[in-house]
Amino acid sequence: MENVAECTIFFDGEALRGKSDEPLVDFLAEHDIDLPHVCYHRALGPLQTCDVCWVEVDGELQRGCAIRSHDGLSVSSKAEGAAAARHEGMDRLLGKHELYCTVCENNTGDCTLHNTVADMSIPIQRYEFIRKPYEKDESNPFYTYDADQCILCGRCVEACQNVEVNETLSIDYSMENPRVLWDGGHTIAGSSCVSCGHCVTVCPCNALLEKSMQPDAGPFTALPQSLKRPMIDIVKKLENTIGAQPITAVSNMDMAWRQPEIKRTKTVCTYCGVGCSFEMWTRDRHILKVQPVVEAPVNGISTCIKGKFAWDFVNSDKRLTTPLIREGGKFREASWDEALDLVASRLMKDRARYGPNAIGFIGSSKASNEEAYLTQKIARLIIGTNNVDNSSRYCQNPATKGLFRTVGYGGDAGTLADIEKADLVVLVGSNLAENHPVFASRIKAAKKLRGQKLIVVDPRKHEMAERADIFMRPKVSTDTIWASAFSRYMFEHGYADLDFLGDKVNQVDEFRRSLEPFTMEHASRMTDIPLHVLTDAAEMIGQAESVCLLWAMGITQHSHGADTSTALSNLLLVTGNYGRPGTGGYPMRGHNNVQGASDFGCLKNMYPGYEKVTDEAAREKWAKAWGVDKESLSAEIGSGNFTMVQDADTEKIRAMYIIGEETAFSDSHSQDVHTGFEKLEFLVVQDLFLSRTAQFADVVLPGCPSVEKEGTFVNTERRIQRFYEVMPPLGNSRPDWRILTELAKRMGYDWGYEHPSQIMDEVAGIAEIFKGVSYARLEGWKSQCWPVHEDGTDTPLLYTDGFKTDDGKAILYPVAWTEPDEAADDEYDLMLDNGRMLEHFQGTNQTGRSPGIDEQLPNWFVEISPELAREHAIGDGTWVRITSRRGSVEVPALVTDRVHGKVLFMPIHQGKPGLNLLTGEHHDPIVNTPAFKETAVKLEVLARPGEGSPLPQHNFRYGRRTPNEGVSVEVKWAQPEYVLPPAEQLNPEKL
Repeated sequence: MENVAECTIFFDGEALRGKSDEPLVDFLAEHDIDLPHVCYHRALGPLQTCDVCWVEVDGELQRGCAIRSHDGLSVSSKAEGAAAARHEGMDRLLGKHELYCTVCENNTGDCTLHNTVADMSIPIQRYEFIRKPYEKDESNPFYTYDADQCILCGRCVEACQNVEVNETLSIDYSMENPRVLWDGGHTIAGSSCVSCGHCVTVCPCNALLEKSMQPDAGPFTALPQSLKRPMIDIVKKLENTIGAQPITAVSNMDMAWRQPEIKRTKTVCTYCGVGCSFEMWTRDRHILKVQPVVEAPVNGISTCIKGKFAWDFVNSDKRLTTPLIREGGKFREASWDEALDLVASRLMKDRARYGPNAIGFIGSSKASNEEAYLTQKIARLIIGTNNVDNSSRYCQNPATKGLFRTVGYGGDAGTLADIEKADLVVLVGSNLAENHPVFASRIKAAKKLRGQKLIVVDPRKHEMAERADIFMRPKVSTDTIWASAFSRYMFEHGYADLDFLGDKVNQVDEFRRSLEPFTMEHASRMTDIPLHVLTDAAEMIGQAESVCLLWAMGITQHSHGADTSTALSNLLLVTGNYGRPGTGGYPMRGHNNVQGASDFGCLKNMYPGYEKVTDEAAREKWAKAWGVDKESLSAEIGSGNFTMVQDADTEKIRAMYIIGEETAFSDSHSQDVHTGFEKLEFLVVQDLFLSRTAQFADVVLPGCPSVEKEGTFVNTERRIQRFYEVMPPLGNSRPDWRILTELAKRMGYDWGYEHPSQIMDEVAGIAEIFKGVSYARLEGWKSQCWPVHEDGTDTPLLYTDGFKTDDGKAILYPVAWTEPDEAADDEYDLMLDNGRMLEHFQGTNQTGRSPGIDEQLPNWFVEISPELAREHAIGDGTWVRITSRRGSVEVPALVTDRVHGKVLFMPIHQGKPGLNLLTGEHHDPIVNTPAFKETAVKLEVLARPGEGSPLPQHNFRYGRRTPNEGVSVEVKWAQPEYVLPPAEQLNPEKL
């Protein structure tokens, strides 16, 4: 463990021992001393705007938030001048804020302003509150801004500018009536605000407040305004006679009354692979708000629009709450006993009739690790097949294969901390700001605040491309070429780390020979990237001290995605960018637990912990642990998602069990997928909603979302985190691990699990990489990055002492470039790119239940480049038909320079059966991942009248960011009205 320097300071004459160079506010808090403060926040640092934390140091008044601990520091808070200055600072704040705490939605225990007023025993609101000439802004669907309550502390500005780095908010202290501005204007709607919620999270009062908290957060908060307003006015008059303290006492009682009703539960986000954790505040089943905390190991106080606000699906009236059985072509409700008995008997009968390999299982990338483990355990131990997979087959298996080939572990080489500290980040085929927003924020912050360099390679100009030092826009499916050319360039120009290669890498000479075709000139011709741009990028990589390379589905969803992933990892090895802080390869995982579903065995060829089913020793180990003979476990590699569906069409697969996956929507060439499902003799779907996939089922079992159960997830960093039950299961739905446990019992295997921790203990007792994992070690905000040693020591950074290969050395794995399986021709002359948008997730089964999300992004559309739009006389809203070699869809057009030339882009979310009417069954032959990104199409303009832009004008993409360095407190201090406390200030409501 890193040694932390300590020091002794003297606070009000008392000697205190603690960490050196720590903010004084935090140093004192560790000794249970609360120095009054409002603008200071641990995640934001000293803003120095509120003037509430004055102390005396060596006879001089200083703001306590800006002081850092050091040996011998002597601080007095009791000096007359310091106390007077603090009270003057608070008086000024209250001149900008109307106190009505007992009827305020934010009086729930974490209102910094209220709590500080109470702690300071403020006798009266000395400066008269004067209303500002602004209406409360309710234009955003998720939160409000009330300028009358805003104390101009600037926390929101600092969070937006330097934590989220969306750079939307500012405060102009020189205005006649200063307020928070969105893109320099007044309304949230129409600005560049992405509704990440950072500003709301850090607001120390009720100026920025979730709409889900309004109006029923407390016993009196739901009073109608016609009654609430007179009550506030009466209390204000009363305060002038009796003082503020009795009124504050009532508000403290109100705050205490609310506490038993409000439950605060730690959970982990159910959307992308970042793995944000936070508290969810609830009253019964009402989700009051999502509240991130500094202690969260990945995100801290950060969230995105989905993690902060898109939880309406939990209480949706469309949730499945009782089992369904199909009879006569229609579903009827059934008891759990009837449904599970039917599933157990049919699966066992089909096993006996057709053999184990006639049954396939698809585990959920949104369910827990424990549920993934049980899915594959039922498949392997009870049915006897390795036909088990998860949605990583559609996205990240090529990346995993590339890492297996070169460095040995199928996961990120390090953590977000490494990406933050890298000198250079190379982002390839990933719309990171929309698909993994919190990771993007950290990169944006590293770039803005400490000059980190950024290279982006993508056919689409998304936000990260706009922020890049170098943006390369390659021709579709040519990434292997430039990546291999860069490796050759490193050898030829002295940037290859020869010592690293000599000591730690095999096949160096063979690999160098394989690079012969990949000159930079050849790469330029094949990729359409100008030679000077390629050279500049290669130089930047070669000269960087540390490089992290991130990639996602823009690389993996091609017919040779495994080879391209290999080429990217090769480049990192050539430059020595593995095994050191700030280095490594990072395939960005798309779903919240797609990494964990693979880690815990939902793969056709791997037991939990990536132990091969073809390895006799591994098979014997798992058989022994499960108490069966080795021969009862199949040594044959099974079918994955993609081939299972194909095998259903040929009747090789007769029955399937699908958990929490929208396969009918997400798999390529959906017409064939639907045909395959229709041919199945028996299909079980376990899900939250009657999804498109569930509509083909014979039995539908209602599972639970993560907030209705306990378990663990693994994020893209390989980080295992616990989540806790926020509320009980809705209706008669059940946690998926209970459903699977009860199903196994009916099939003759009574495992007796009473809690998910028992399942994790079982895995940890068998799988090598999870040896030291336990619920106790994951308590609260604690986490572990696998591999985890038996003593609980985890591995945030891989490869520091060798690679996961037989001899501990990495492998430079030669790859050749191969033409994509599908390309444009004279008839299908365009290429269709596709992907996720910030607001929605996958098939909208969750985000589509949120009216606020739909308000932001209600329509399906196709992005068309300005040059192509001119050629076809297309404008925003023009209806077009997009036709591939398999099908066609009709959508409105959105003309934007985010796409270029003859490449189109469509979101994957809306329009069921959707985009996959167009995609084909061509795939990566190594890992069977469909080539979703290789879809050639043609475009036809329709006579159908348009209705304007399919993207609402209030969408953030129309906004214009206003970057600044954060809160301009110096501008505040420079205003003529401003004087240092404890002197009284004229017009305190303005500053």
